[in-house]
Amino acid sequence: MATYAEMQEVFEDIRSDFRYDHELNGCLNCGICTATCPSAHFYDYSPREIVQLLWTENVEQIYDAMQEKIWACAQCMTCAARCPFKNSPGGLVAIMREVAIKHGFQSAKDVLRPFGRVMLKLITTGNQLSPDMIQPDHFPDWGPNIQKVEGDLKTLRKAIPMKTLQTTDTAWEVAIKTSVEMYTIWEETGVLKQLETMDENLFDVIEDFIDEKREEYADWLEEQEDKEDA
Repeated sequence: MATYAEMQEVFEDIRSDFRYDHELNGCLNCGICTATCPSAHFYDYSPREIVQLLWTENVEQIYDAMQEKIWACAQCMTCAARCPFKNSPGGLVAIMREVAIKHGFQSAKDVLRPFGRVMLKLITTGNQLSPDMIQPDHFPDWGPNIQKVEGDLKTLRKAIPMKTLQTTDTAWEVAIKTSVEMYTIWEETGVLKQLETMDENLFDVIEDFIDEKREEYADWLEEQEDKEDA
């Protein structure tokens, strides 16, 4: 169990975010945000509760909400469009999620774990998704038709006339220069640091891959310079 000082530190990180004062302007307790919230109809979640907790600075309950409730928000921002005070509960939840990741909350690790494969695919191919990720276990909501798609996937891909789409490993070809630029953006914006907090093993794998790609890119640049000199 976290100490009160630790809870206070988490709240201060939320409140110090540059978006905080823009997203929180008061609360009439009217409940319009919750009444129009899709997630509130299916989960133990209320955008009004989030705003009230932050407005009253209830540190302990804010910390408690970050263990589960904030992950139910669909980020549709219907709440922001409806609030007469121009609050954005969805925007506040986004801040709380980022702070949960920063502090390595188990709730954040549990929620983000399934996205590890997507992140690895993005780093290694430049594509967020690829055909070989379409599997029944990952798309149960597709029903029995997913079995049909999975079975003939390679045949279906080869039937697509565009050459770069005839593989199941990637959706399209991404230039190495583009990939290296993406790695650099992730480093500069703190994404890779957040990944290290969430999944150290995946971070190590991705770091090794990035190092290899950067060496490959350096060799490619050298080849281009030699061609220009020639």
